Amino acid sequence: MKRINVLSIVATLIFISACQKKPEIGGTSTQKMANEWWVQLFDPSGASVYPASYHGHIATYNSSTNTANELWVDDQGEIWDFKVKATADPSNLSFTANQAVSVVDNYHIKVTITDGKVIENGGLSRTGVITDSIYMKIQFEDDPGTTYVLKGHGRTRFAEDDY
Repeated sequence: MKRINVLSIVATLIFISACQKKPEIGGTSTQKMANEWWVQLFDPSGASVYPASYHGHIATYNSSTNTANELWVDDQGEIWDFKVKATADPSNLSFTANQAVSVVDNYHIKVTITDGKVIENGGLSRTGVITDSIYMKIQFEDDPGTTYVLKGHGRTRFAEDDY
């Protein structure tokens, strides 16, 4: 009888522990601003810096601390070779950086970003799919006094939309 009681208690404990609810898995604090982007760089006159058909691939993502006011802007070596932490305002989908030092190895230039914003459903992919868009004015320490415009649309991850 003792054995049955012990087995009943063990079975009950296993059953109770198996019925615990799993925690809700949430997103990041800057998830509406985080994406991969196909962008073009324009000089102050509005002319494309690279051939018009060229679209660089950049990324925006949250910091490891998942702080609501931090957003990494990373060109992954495709536009100017920079990676800076910007100050984000997720409620307005905007971001800025004032003389942020790039953390790219052996290229620690200062980068200033103004008027940075993500526009929900504001872009079109290569095949016409509605995506978010990104826009920012950007200055690089190694080209002082020149304000570029970096803008583009969200990556859909469909092969036919990639450049």
